[in-house]
Amino acid sequence: MNATTQDPSEAYPPFDLQKLDDSHFKITLAVAGFRPEEIEIVSQQNMLTVSGRKVDQPTDDKFVHRGIMIRSFERHFQIADFVVVENATFDNGLLTVTLRREVPEAMQPKKVEISVAPAAITEQPAKEAENDEATDDEKEAAA
Repeated sequence: MNATTQDPSEAYPPFDLQKLDDSHFKITLAVAGFRPEEIEIVSQQNMLTVSGRKVDQPTDDKFVHRGIMIRSFERHFQIADFVVVENATFDNGLLTVTLRREVPEAMQPKKVEISVAPAAITEQPAKEAENDEATDDEKEAAA
């Protein structure tokens, strides 16, 4: 899974990508200051897009310093074939998107059992050997 943004130097919002097991992954984005209704998650083909739209609202607050950035964002994650979004949760400013890899049954490896040949097939060469001996005896009697 690769994460890309519009601008490679852009690192907002920060995120973690975890592999939970062979078929489950989790992306956690730090989106403090956003409400769930301001965030959109779209999965299309092999691209997962997470975007947040924040509209600056005029405020009467007088800041001496304003260092907490709350700005709109759009983050793209390239996902592998057969990966689907399982769910998304929002808790304490962290958005968690859980992904699951669903390989179709027809594409999953299948183990082929090896069976032992029936006894009748293994006895055939012994009968053929007896027939060969009888043929040799018949040849000697005829001579």
